[in-house]
Amino acid sequence: MEFLVSSVWAAGIAIGIAAFGCGIGQGLGLNGAMNGIARNPEAAGKIQVNLLIGLAMIESLCIYALVVALILMYAHPALKGAIGAAFGH
Repeated sequence: MEFLVSSVWAAGIAIGIAAFGCGIGQGLGLNGAMNGIARNPEAAGKIQVNLLIGLAMIESLCIYALVVALILMYAHPALKGAIGAAFGH
């Protein structure tokens, strides 16, 4: 049961760090895009397309961290017994 608790803690910390890092990365990317559009409004279309592709790539990192966190929490063999005990199965 200690390993299960450690896994849940690790999952929570991992997704928190990933969300923090992705938020910083997206903010910096958006800042650069807005500065670029402000300096050269004619290039707004190209900048916007590249910004959206970049934001999707950054967001995928956070989704990968979420998948790993869910695997840590729900794919552990001891969890089946813990869930069964909690729900009376």
